[in-house]
Amino acid sequence: MSRATIDAYYAAFNAGDTEGMIACLTPDVAHHVNEGGVRIGTDKFRDFCNHMSRCYREHLTDIVVMVSEDGTRAAAEFTVNGEYLATDEGLPEAKGQTYILPAGTFFSLQDGKISRVVTYYNLADWTAQVSA
Repeated sequence: MSRATIDAYYAAFNAGDTEGMIACLTPDVAHHVNEGGVRIGTDKFRDFCNHMSRCYREHLTDIVVMVSEDGTRAAAEFTVNGEYLATDEGLPEAKGQTYILPAGTFFSLQDGKISRVVTYYNLADWTAQVSA
């Protein structure tokens, strides 16, 4: 079930389906944002996704998912193919720049749902790409 949950989460991400992503999460999901804080709960996760959709258009490719034997943890490595749509606070001005960025996410799983999402990518690499 846990592999199917991760696959469904990424299928929803690539479809731009925030509610589909949320359907894969526990109500008290802990969402650790790259170089940011921790947001608890699906309402804060939804707010984050809405903000991201306004500023970025992203599609993930080369997704490789690994799940622990006991099904309680998983990790994914992937490539983010994106377009910077609207200037995000504290970041360079958006002008429709495109970027390709390696990234990864760690998950905790509980009763077939994702209870923790921790995503990492190289912000300096992203900044260099959109500033070029």
